[in-house]
Parts: sequence; C-alpha cells; structure tokens
Amino acid sequence: MTSLWIVTLVALAAAVVAYAQARRTARQLAHLTEMYWQLKFDHGELKAKVDPAAPVAVKPKETFVPLTQLRK
Repeated sequence: MTSLWIVTLVALAAAVVAYAQARRTARQLAHLTEMYWQLKFDHGELKAKVDPAAPVAVKPKETFVPLTQLRK
C-alpha cells in the first residue's frame, strides 16, 4: 500500500514539474514572438528610411481600337 502512495506522489510531482516547464516555455514563446514582430516592424521602418523613393511610373494612354481594325 505504501508503494502505491509513493508512485502516486512521484507521478504528481512529475506532473507539477511538467506543468511548470510548459508554462515557462509558453511564456518564452510569447516573448520571442513579440520580439520577432517588433524586429520585423523596426526593419521595415529602417528600410523605408534608407531606400530612396522610386519615381512613379507613368501610365500609358489607354486608346480605343475598333475590332474592325484588328481584323485587317
């Protein structure tokens, strides 16, 4: 009977340790995700400051071409 209690307590202790480790890992993952998106945002801002503004391309004129002209 005593051995069953020992096994139960060891299993309970292992579950508590695993739960604490999972919470710590989830917290670290959330922090790393936040740091990733902040770095990505900062990189985009710096890239926008460094890259010169590209001139806007002029749109070509749209003209009407009748179908009869295309048949010839």
